[in-house]
Amino acid sequence: MTFNDFTITLIRKPIRESDIIASVYTKTRGRFNIRFPGVKKHKGKLKIFAEPFVWAELRVYLRTGASVGCITGGKVCSVFKNIRKDLTKTQLALHFCELMFKLTPIHQPNEDKYFLLLSALKSLNDYAPSDAIRESFTLRLMQTAGFGVKNPPLGIDLQFWNKLHEGDFHNLNITGEKEAEYLSKTKYIITRFLNQHFDIPLKTLSFIGKLNSAKEQVLVNK
Repeated sequence: MTFNDFTITLIRKPIRESDIIASVYTKTRGRFNIRFPGVKKHKGKLKIFAEPFVWAELRVYLRTGASVGCITGGKVCSVFKNIRKDLTKTQLALHFCELMFKLTPIHQPNEDKYFLLLSALKSLNDYAPSDAIRESFTLRLMQTAGFGVKNPPLGIDLQFWNKLHEGDFHNLNITGEKEAEYLSKTKYIITRFLNQHFDIPLKTLSFIGKLNSAKEQVLVNK
């Protein structure tokens, strides 16, 4: 069977000498594994599709009874060039993709998750990252995955909680001490959730922590 679907590449790993297998999130099939043959070769024509957070329409061949498809062609919708030019945007995009991989079961379609990731990537590409974009994306993904909390936990304002769940990703900057306090408490809730559900810490979360520490040190030295 051959099918077309819109996909966003989440993570990838090399197999054999020149192949890559990638986990992608598809519009109609949920998270799906695809083999990209020959893409590690210098002239591999399908290499671009295996790059992290590439948005594309792929043509995939799926053998009867198989769970892993094989790419046969496709069309790039966007590589999100502005994200790739900026280290902070890149680490956020990779973090979003890793969260999608960790919190989505394979072969279970959910268009809300697909559009959630796509909207976050578009926002990162077109705007400067807002203060609470990481927390907002994580909370919304938790919600679509069935782990969300409708009402805000004790100590977090309802309006602020709704803002994180419903506001535009590029318009989530923190204003005032109260909102900074609410965001701090939200970060604690998210960290506790991630620690409870993942035996192995997220690789991108560790990188984000190191990057933020480096930025803070630069400010102190100034």
